[in-house]
Amino acid sequence: MTKHPSPVGEADRFPPDELALRPRNVHFPLDDAPLHWIPGDPYAAHSVTALNLFLPAAERWFSKLLSDALEYVQDDHLREEIIGFIGQESVHARTHDTVLVDYLSRHGIDSGPFQRQLDWVAGQYDQRMANVEPRNRRKALASGTHALCAAEHFTGVLGHWVLNNSWDEMGVDPTLADLYRWHGAEEVEHRHVSYNVAKYFDMDFLAQAFAGVVVSFALVGIVLRGTKFLVNADPTLPNVGYARLLWKLRASGKRGAIPTGGLILRAALRLFRRDYNPATEGDTAQAVAYLATSPAARAAQA
Repeated sequence: MTKHPSPVGEADRFPPDELALRPRNVHFPLDDAPLHWIPGDPYAAHSVTALNLFLPAAERWFSKLLSDALEYVQDDHLREEIIGFIGQESVHARTHDTVLVDYLSRHGIDSGPFQRQLDWVAGQYDQRMANVEPRNRRKALASGTHALCAAEHFTGVLGHWVLNNSWDEMGVDPTLADLYRWHGAEEVEHRHVSYNVAKYFDMDFLAQAFAGVVVSFALVGIVLRGTKFLVNADPTLPNVGYARLLWKLRASGKRGAIPTGGLILRAALRLFRRDYNPATEGDTAQAVAYLATSPAARAAQA
C-alpha cells in the first residue's frame, strides 16, 4: 500500500467536485476469510467489522434523507452529485449487508440483535418526518443534512486512513482489506457532497459544530457497542466490559491496526473550525487510483 502524507489543511490536488460520481460493481469472496482477519489482534478486527456492520443502516438513512432533500434542490450540478452519492451509498449498504452478515454467520455469530438495534435507530428518521408539518419539512430536512455532513466527515477521514494504514505489513486478510479500502476510497471520492448539500440547506458554523458534537458521540458509542457485541459473541474471547475493551483498542491503535483515539478526536475538533472544508480531508487522486485497481472491482468487471 502506497503511503501518502495527510493533506489536511491543504487544497486537494484533484478537486473532488470535478468528479462524476458513479456506483461500481464489486465482488468479495469471503468464504475463506478468518474471523480474526487482523493477525494477533482480534479486538481490532472486531472493531472494524462492527463499524462496517453499522454503516449499512446509516447509509440507508443517508440515501433516504438525500432522496427526500432532492425535492428542494434546484441546482442541477448538486442534484447530479446527490444522485451519484445515493448510488454509491446504496451499493455500500447492499454489499456490507450481504457479505458481512454471511461472513459472521459462517463463524457462528448472529449479527441480527445488533442490526435490529441499528435499524431502530435509523428508523427514527422516518418517524420524525412522518410527524412533521408540511410547512416545516424543509427545516427538518435541513437539520438532517447537517448531521449527514458531520457523519460523512468521519467516513471521509476513516476512508483516508484505511488507504494509508499499515495493514499489508500486518498480513491482514486481503479480501477484507480490499472491502474496507474500496468502501473507504468511495467515501473519500464523494466526501464533498454532504457538505455541499448542508450548505445549500443553510448550515452555518453553529449548526456545523452542534452536528459535530452529536455525531461524534453517537459514532463512537455505536461502534463501541458493536465491538463489545462481537467480542462477547466470539467463543474464543472472554467477555469484557467497556473499560477493558477500551484498553485493548488503545493498544490496537498504538500498533496501527485501527485509528487512534487521538486521530478521531482531532477529526472531531476540525468540525469546530470556521474554515472547515472536506476537500482538505483526503486525497481524491489516491482514492480514484485505488478504485481503478481494487481486486473486487476488477473481478466484477471481468
